[in-house]
Amino acid sequence: MPGRDWFIRLFSMFILMMLAAAHLFAQDIKRPLGTLREQAKIQMQWLEARMDRVLPTLMRRHGVEMWLVICSEYNEDPVFFSLTAPTTFAARRRTIYVFHDRGETQGVDRLALGGGSQGGVYTVYRDPEIENRELWGKGQWALLRKLIEDRNPSSIAINVSNTHAFSNGLSSAEREMLQDALGEKWNNRLVRAELLPLDYIAIRVPEMMDTYRKMMQTVHNLISRAFSNEVITPGKTTTEDVVWWLRQQVNDMGLGLWFHPSVSRYRQGRDRASLLSEKEAVPIDRGDVLHVDFGITAMGLNTDTQHMGYVLREGEKEPPAGIRNALKNANRMQDLLLERMKPGKSGNDILAATLAAMKAEGIEGTVYTHPIGDHGHGAGPLIGLWDRQQGVPGRGDVLLLPETWHSIELAAVTPVPEWDGQKLRVGQEEDAGIDSDGNVSWILSRQTEFHLVK
Repeated sequence: MPGRDWFIRLFSMFILMMLAAAHLFAQDIKRPLGTLREQAKIQMQWLEARMDRVLPTLMRRHGVEMWLVICSEYNEDPVFFSLTAPTTFAARRRTIYVFHDRGETQGVDRLALGGGSQGGVYTVYRDPEIENRELWGKGQWALLRKLIEDRNPSSIAINVSNTHAFSNGLSSAEREMLQDALGEKWNNRLVRAELLPLDYIAIRVPEMMDTYRKMMQTVHNLISRAFSNEVITPGKTTTEDVVWWLRQQVNDMGLGLWFHPSVSRYRQGRDRASLLSEKEAVPIDRGDVLHVDFGITAMGLNTDTQHMGYVLREGEKEPPAGIRNALKNANRMQDLLLERMKPGKSGNDILAATLAAMKAEGIEGTVYTHPIGDHGHGAGPLIGLWDRQQGVPGRGDVLLLPETWHSIELAAVTPVPEWDGQKLRVGQEEDAGIDSDGNVSWILSRQTEFHLVK
C-alpha cells in the first residue's frame, strides 16, 4: 500500500498542475491574440500577401503604371499604415514609396526612398551620384526624378481626392515640392487614381479572418459580461459605470479602442436623448432597455458592434413580447440588407433597395452601414448615413467589392404595446464579410436575443 508521503507528493503535484493550468488560462484571457511579437509576425504575413496579391491586381484594374505615396513624419498618408510593417510607427522625415508595374512577368517593383525596407517588403532605392547630397531634402526629390526618368512611366498616380479621405493623402506642400522637382514633362503625366488607395485599404486577405473572428469573440464576450449582474446592479449602476468597465477590460487585455464606447438606456415614458446630445450618466433600473456601441482595435484591425440588453423586472424571465419583437424587426432589416449587398452595386443602390423592401414589409428604421477593417469607418461604399437616408453623393456611389468587410449598422423603430405604444429604437451592428464569390456572411454571429440582467 502506498504510504502517507506518497499521497502528499501526488496531491502536491496535482496542485502544481492546476496552478500551471490556471496561469496559462489567465495568460490566454489577458492576451487573446498572443504576444506582441507573435502578432507582428502574423501582421507581416498579411502585409506580404496584400503586396503580392492585392496591389498588382488593383494597379492593373485601375490602369496605373506608377503610384507614388509621399508623406512626412506625423503627417502620414491614410494609406501609409496599410503599406508598412507593424514595427513602423511613423514616416521617417519624409518617406516616398514608388510602385512601378513592369507587367505580368516582371511584376510590381516596390521602392522606398527614405525609411527602411519594412522587413524586406521594399527595395531601398539609392543612387551613387546622388548619395552624397542631402537625401531628405533636395537630394530626395532629385532621386525620385531620376528614378522616374529611368522608368519612363506613361502615367504617375498621386493621392489627391475631393471625395475620399483615404485617397487624399498628398499634402499641398508635398505636392508643390513634387511638381517643382519633376518639371513640366513629368507633371503632365500626374493623374489622380482615387480608387487605387481606396480599394487597396478596403480589400481583406483571407489570412486575416481567424484573427478578426477572435476579436469579435472578445467583443461579444465583453458585451455579454457588461450587460449582466457581473457589472450591473439595478438601481445602483449607471450607464457610465458600464462604459468605463468596458474601457478598463480592453486596456487590461492589451487591446485598443478606436472610439469611446457608449451605453444608453431606454425606459417606458422616457426615450433616449438625441444622437447629437451630450451623453450623461443615468442610473440603470429594472425594466430598462440598454444599448451599447463598442469597437476594439488590435493588430491594425477594428471592430464595431451594437447590442441590446434588458433588465428584468421582478418575476420576469424574458423581456415583454413587444420589446422582443423590436429586436426581431432589426434582425429582419439585417436580412433585407444582406440580401441586397451584391458586388458591383453601389452603396446608394443597395440603400434604396433595402429601404423599399423595409417599406413593403411595414418596418420603420434607418440604415447606415459602412466598410470596416484597417479603419473603423473604413474605405469603400457607404450604405447610407443615419441622417442621409436619401443616399450619400460620392462616397455612396462607390461599388461594393468582393473580399471586403462591412459593419452592418442599422436601427429599427417599433411601437411597444406594453409601453402604451411608445416606440423603441433597437440599434444593431455586426461585422460581416464578402468572400471572393460575392457571398455575404457574419464574421461571427448576430444578436437575436437580448442580453439579460437578472
